[in-house]
Amino acid sequence: MNFEPIHIFQPVTVLVFWTMLVLLQIPIRRFRAAFKGEVGPGDFRFGESARVPPHVSIPNRNYMNLLELPVLFYAGSVVAYVTHHVDHMLVLLAWVYVALRVAHSVVHLSYNHVIHRLVLFAISNVVLAGFWGRLAWTLWL
Repeated sequence: MNFEPIHIFQPVTVLVFWTMLVLLQIPIRRFRAAFKGEVGPGDFRFGESARVPPHVSIPNRNYMNLLELPVLFYAGSVVAYVTHHVDHMLVLLAWVYVALRVAHSVVHLSYNHVIHRLVLFAISNVVLAGFWGRLAWTLWL
């Protein structure tokens, strides 16, 4: 396959769709909990009350995670593309970052082992810093 700068948007697109899948988990888990009588509408009046069980609130927290640091990934991808500084290394770092963020979500949304989650989150942040370091290097040289 030939390398094209637009390939930077493949991992971006995957992370966007993953974020949407996580977003979809919020109403699914809330409605299931409501049907079981675990929560009521008042439990969500001001966000999530203390009554909301963890298995219901975790997708919302994970969704918020996917809207925090990944913003820097999205911005960097656009900057790289617009300035014509996309290269193989940047695309590779983008794919690694997305894979780590998806893995972080899977752990968070399933068995939720804090240490596993922390390791994936920390490594993804190092990769994001490397992504921006690579981008800065290509922009300034």
